[in-house]
Amino acid sequence: MKKSTIKLSMVAFLAAASLGLGACKDESKTDLEDTAAQAVNEQFVNHTVAPTYTALAAKAEQLATQLAALQQNPSDAGISEACATFLEAREQWEKSEAFLFGAAGDFGIDPHIDSWPLDENAFNTLMNSPAMIESLGGEEGDVVAGERLGNALLGFHAIEYILFRNGQPRHVADITANEWIYAVAVAGDLRNRCYQLEVGWMGDDAPKSHIEKLDELELAYTVAGSDHSYGENMKNAGMAGSTYASRLAALMAMVQGCIDIADEVGSSKIASAYSQADITYIESPYSHMSITDFHNNIISIRNVYMGGVEGQRNEENSLHHFVNSRDAALDADVIAAIQNALDKIDAMPVPFVQHYSDPANGVAVEACATLSEELDRVTDLIKKYE
Repeated sequence: MKKSTIKLSMVAFLAAASLGLGACKDESKTDLEDTAAQAVNEQFVNHTVAPTYTALAAKAEQLATQLAALQQNPSDAGISEACATFLEAREQWEKSEAFLFGAAGDFGIDPHIDSWPLDENAFNTLMNSPAMIESLGGEEGDVVAGERLGNALLGFHAIEYILFRNGQPRHVADITANEWIYAVAVAGDLRNRCYQLEVGWMGDDAPKSHIEKLDELELAYTVAGSDHSYGENMKNAGMAGSTYASRLAALMAMVQGCIDIADEVGSSKIASAYSQADITYIESPYSHMSITDFHNNIISIRNVYMGGVEGQRNEENSLHHFVNSRDAALDADVIAAIQNALDKIDAMPVPFVQHYSDPANGVAVEACATLSEELDRVTDLIKKYE
């Protein structure tokens, strides 16, 4: 009887120990995933978002300065330089579209600076409105533009309309005094909103002058009225005060941002005109840079997935590494889908505005859909560890 009792006690002890070890193993596994996700989150904020928005803000500032100078002393050479700066700023913006969540979404910056097509009828009415032109030409023309002009008269495509025609810089003789006033005011507003993106994610690490400008304009740049930047919010995922319930939730937000832009490029930016559902819905039609925009949108996905912009990439702390260490085949599929989307977009005939119905565009649409599907699988993988 005593022997039997000892055996039962030993069985109970081993069972309890086994459960305890299992719990430790699960806890250890959770810690491992949590630590890996944290490294990805920090790399994303510091080496994907921050350098992209820093470059964007700098180029938007440079563009606003150049246009203000051109208004006073216009020249064809100056317009060509401004067009080059515009395209450099545009490149950084398009390379940010995989992370339109956060400041870009919360503050409505995306539609504010990147709506298309330009409302040409409203533009013509504006050009014939002395009162509005006078307001736009005042010391606070940037504020007037931001507060009183609708999204279809603001942002990149408004400036593009002034600077470009048929893929080429316009001649100085073709740009009216009212158009210069408008361009300078809109460029000032664009600069302010790009500051808002930069400061929104970088907080006190952003240039002090940019923070002071936003404070002067009373433009919000913190998370939900808190004192936290969007970068801090993501780095502190899973902690008190963050809007992300866990570090893995922040990881999924990154993937969803990539899915959203892959879907938009394929099913909207390309397909709207290709399917002839809306042939006016063509991004960057005046500069003929539509396909470059699409390409850079996919580069934004690559930068997020591979752990940083070129020159600041650390694949050890990337979504790529996180996925590869858990499902190497899936990781290979995602990388191949990114490259395939780039290849198919690059094979589209230029300019898109003149070749929107070409069959190659349909192939690019399918490639973007495939990329979106592979990224969906990444979301499913991450959910397993939540």
